[in-house]
Amino acid sequence: RARRTRLALILAAPVLAALLGATGARASGLEEMVKLCVTCHGDEAAPADPKVPIIAGQEFYYLYVQLKDFKAGRRANPIMAGIVASLDRDQMKAVSEHFSKLPWPRIAYRSDEQLAKLGERGTIAGQCVQCHLGGYEGDSRVPRLAGQHFEYLAHTMTEFKNKVRLNSAAKGSLLGAYRDEEIRAMASYLAGM
Repeated sequence: RARRTRLALILAAPVLAALLGATGARASGLEEMVKLCVTCHGDEAAPADPKVPIIAGQEFYYLYVQLKDFKAGRRANPIMAGIVASLDRDQMKAVSEHFSKLPWPRIAYRSDEQLAKLGERGTIAGQCVQCHLGGYEGDSRVPRLAGQHFEYLAHTMTEFKNKVRLNSAAKGSLLGAYRDEEIRAMASYLAGM
């Protein structure tokens, strides 16, 4: 079911993006844009698919920069690339502001105690709190990691490690030093916070 939904969104993204641009969504189409976003990301609840990031309650500027990065090709995702293709700066800001004002949803992820200990050691060794702050709640430049989906975190950190995701060279260098099992442990630790 999730694959069929993704395939449908990949195929529909260019059409939906064109419609948003063609219907005068520049100033007043926030509702339509949000409806499109919540299809995958959920509204005030966490997304049903744990491979999709929680964006409700995420930092405004971080969300905005990610949309710009999708549009510029610094983040590769066929669904997001199609959706942001026709969005202008004001639209990206409006969507980012909308989601940043929502409460962060709680997920029911419970980390294995041993895995969480290994993950905590990994985050301490990487000095992750320097940017993501002590509670891993982020700020305007960096995302909140605490309570994010485990599958999304593990996948994203692995993409940084393997230089697939290119919009933060520092993360790529840092995570390149970690083994895959350490990355999974850090993802588990952060998701369970």
